Amino acid sequence: MAANGPSHPGDADGEGCDDDRLAQAMSALDDERPEDAERMAVELLKADPHHAGALYVLGCALTMQGRAGEAIAPLEAASGDHDNPECDTVLAIALRQVGRHEDAVGRLKLTIKRYPAFAAAFNELGYLLVLIGRCDEAADVLTQGLQIAPTLPQLSIQLGYAELSRRNCANAKVAFARALDISPHSHDALFGMAKAHQEFGENEAAVDYFRRYLADRSNDSGAWLNLGHCLLELGQLEPGYECFRMAARGDAERYGTALTSLAAAARGRFWLRPSAAARFLTPTLD
Repeated sequence: MAANGPSHPGDADGEGCDDDRLAQAMSALDDERPEDAERMAVELLKADPHHAGALYVLGCALTMQGRAGEAIAPLEAASGDHDNPECDTVLAIALRQVGRHEDAVGRLKLTIKRYPAFAAAFNELGYLLVLIGRCDEAADVLTQGLQIAPTLPQLSIQLGYAELSRRNCANAKVAFARALDISPHSHDALFGMAKAHQEFGENEAAVDYFRRYLADRSNDSGAWLNLGHCLLELGQLEPGYECFRMAARGDAERYGTALTSLAAAARGRFWLRPSAAARFLTPTLD
């Protein structure tokens, strides 16, 4: 990530030291240590409250910690009159996280206009547009982004989910396949490809992708439910039921979701007595 702090050691006392501390704060962000990055940024801001680089790091650190409401002010101050598309994009993410979706869309569109080669802004704008239901616009934005950065897998993944939201499973599969060519173990792409095949009625292919996804994401109850539905559709009843049992493990909410999903399945199960359902889905409790 780039920052708007001093980029070269200066002649004035302390500037070189500030460079070092800012670099350490940026490194903490890159290492996903936002608490450390926040602490170092705050120390820099005590000496210079207008230090754009420290303001940017602070905003990023707060956003990474789920404190987007606190992040907006330092990110706006860091953006100011400076040219920094990364800062503008993180600011848009913070705005999205606090529900200011239209403000985030406007910020990202301006960033793309100013920096047409900055792929991360296309990615975030595409994600946001899908989130608020503007999927046709999202597909257009992401397609433009892919012209700029065709080897960035996240753009293809976002495009795949935009196409899924438009019920265009064929285009979704193309997008997810492109992402998997670049990043074969991408969990988002594996899950998206599985959903695209499932929505298309191609349950055998969907089963393969769900299993590949669950190999590293075994606690994802939703994926277990999807895999279970695919197996039931293929007539593989016992393996399918076992998937619902896997989905039910953990807590009451997961159990309730699994029970409802299984009862609604075309080849599912229904019980008049809750105790019978519990014995079926959680046999270890007998």
